Amino acid sequence: MPQLNPSPWLFIMITSWFALSLIFQPKTLSFTSTNPPINKTSAATKNHPWTWPWS
Repeated sequence: MPQLNPSPWLFIMITSWFALSLIFQPKTLSFTSTNPPINKTSAATKNHPWTWPWS
């Protein structure tokens, strides 16, 4: 069965992972975000209990 022979696809898979991790990942991580997150203090919200009409 040719599906069990790893020689045709194993080399392609390993080289593609090396290309993704060594070439493309640093290039994509070097981009700066156009909308950086802002460190804001979150306002505490007051929760009101729900009054059920049938209870």
